[in-house]
Amino acid sequence: MAEKNILVIGASSGIGAALTQLLNRENYRVFALSRHQPDFLPLPNVTPISWDVRQTPTPELINQLPDTLHGCIYLPGSIHLKPFHRLTPADFREEWELNVLGAITHLQAFLPHLKKAGEAAVILFSSVAAQTGMSFHASTASAKAAVEGLGKALAAEWAPLKIRVNVIAPSLTDTPLAGHLLATPEKREAAGKRHPLNRTGTPAEVAALAQFLLSDAAAWMTGQVIAMDGGLSSLR
Repeated sequence: MAEKNILVIGASSGIGAALTQLLNRENYRVFALSRHQPDFLPLPNVTPISWDVRQTPTPELINQLPDTLHGCIYLPGSIHLKPFHRLTPADFREEWELNVLGAITHLQAFLPHLKKAGEAAVILFSSVAAQTGMSFHASTASAKAAVEGLGKALAAEWAPLKIRVNVIAPSLTDTPLAGHLLATPEKREAAGKRHPLNRTGTPAEVAALAQFLLSDAAAWMTGQVIAMDGGLSSLR
């Protein structure tokens, strides 16, 4: 495989960490962007970059990247589960800035790098809650639904540039972000039972799907929102 430069935004834990390590094993050249240095480093094919996605990309950040990017994955997200009447405008704003505006500003900054690849892939992350109504998910679901709309719009706009854009929409996955929802055996069992496959997902499983979407095997796939949710969104 020819060397490909992949930018993983949100690489320090969970799905981002699993994907970074998988791409390293597959000999991609990975630029791992996160607020905190991942504890699995150093790795031979991974360059860590310290960055908070709530900031607007700067020339200092951009200069740490190669001129050409063959892929960009935007993973940052949050889980704020509250009754609607307890959510404040600040809660919705925080979700929007992290999930949507962060993706927008960083993709705008890195678009010239993606264009230079000739063919490139972008992956955004939504949630099962964007398409499946769930109590207490109003702020998360609204932000993630915006991510899905953004992904489809960019897929259409960037198809002539040969930049593919797809969205992965997982259900509850065993990551540090979801740790408080899986903190006890009882919570873990209850969470698993909500899914037709009777368990929650793993970071490695979602990372494998992301790696496929980056690969040449998915070269005819764009504009898709792919549910990886143990059947929760479509089975009863």
